[in-house]
Amino acid sequence: MITDPIAQFLGPWSTQMTYGSLIFRILLSAFLSAVIGWERSSKRHSAGFRTFMIVTISSTLVMIIDLYLSTFFDSHFFILSAFAIISAARIATRTLFFTSRNQIMGLTTAVSLWGSCITGLAAGAGLYTITLVFFFIMIFCLSKLPSLEFFLKNRSNHFEIHLELKNSLNLQNFVTTIRKLGLTIDAIEMNPAYAGSGLSVYSIAISISSAELKKYKTHKEIIEALRTLDYIYHIEEI
Repeated sequence: MITDPIAQFLGPWSTQMTYGSLIFRILLSAFLSAVIGWERSSKRHSAGFRTFMIVTISSTLVMIIDLYLSTFFDSHFFILSAFAIISAARIATRTLFFTSRNQIMGLTTAVSLWGSCITGLAAGAGLYTITLVFFFIMIFCLSKLPSLEFFLKNRSNHFEIHLELKNSLNLQNFVTTIRKLGLTIDAIEMNPAYAGSGLSVYSIAISISSAELKKYKTHKEIIEALRTLDYIYHIEEI
């Protein structure tokens, strides 16, 4: 049998089905979810402080109820916990939305909300060490890895741009320029959200085919160079 190090440090009371132990688990999940929710809300994401707390402490209580039924009524099925995971996943999908530039937004917040539900279940089960390890890894991913992700993304051989041209006739000129620069267009999709705006707007997937360009240029530098073309109204990476 595996003994939880933190539970061992706290004492036998932390593993028992007592009011003190159960309240401690709820308070622990409330604190951890508040930190995660604060991190998300500080970056102005749709699911924030209160949402994360409610989802997490609810899943903690659900696990406690399942443990209670298992202990005192010989129930071998953690149905409520399974339902909580499914419900959290459904709630998380509601934080997703598409922008006018065909981008999916809110994906990290959605999976963070689902992960917080798992955190709550682990805390409710009294797996304190696993709960804290998972929490710190989750916070590290949310707060520290975006800069690394941006660094790697900015140097990958593939990227996608949002392009606004002053006239649809300029698209051929843009394609010609792209090829001269050593880039390859993988896909072009016209964006209907800008119909009637007077602009020709496209989402374009690009690959860097030139070995020289791969070595010295980042996506930002390539886009800055393209921005100097007089027929481009606006261009940015998506």
